[in-house]
Amino acid sequence: MQLTHYNSSFKKQKHSITVICDNVTNAPNIGSLFRIADAFGIEQLIFCGSDIPLGKRMTKTSRSTEKYVNHSVEEDIESRIEILKARGFYLIALEITEKSQSLSEFKLQTNQPIALILGDENFGISDTILNQADAVIHINMYGNNSSMNVVQATGIALYEITKQLNAD
Repeated sequence: MQLTHYNSSFKKQKHSITVICDNVTNAPNIGSLFRIADAFGIEQLIFCGSDIPLGKRMTKTSRSTEKYVNHSVEEDIESRIEILKARGFYLIALEITEKSQSLSEFKLQTNQPIALILGDENFGISDTILNQADAVIHINMYGNNSSMNVVQATGIALYEITKQLNAD
């Protein structure tokens, strides 16, 4: 018999992870990010930008998880990054760059709370934000495309990060 959230034995827990989205504006992606955030028990989901659609199109894919996930919308990512850095967060940017480290080789070596930074669906994470990150990680790509959807990439990254956090 297939398990549901009513009869599964998954242990509910929160991870000291904040996911920050830099101008992610596609409503279905936003709804799916709520689902991923709920599934991995992150502490907070922050959407930065001026036109974040948290309406009906988003809730179609969120499946009501926006009711359970602590979230906020803020105009400016740079000021949010400064605040998190001042509060002692370990900043991880999920972006393919010349100096990024493969997620499969990344070893999380901190007890600090974590902020996972996601970039704009079309332009990625700005150099200004990348320069403030403590780590820049990427997911190896084996096909012809050089990137994947922000939601799938977030799911893969959160799987690995929470796996390492729970290894203790």
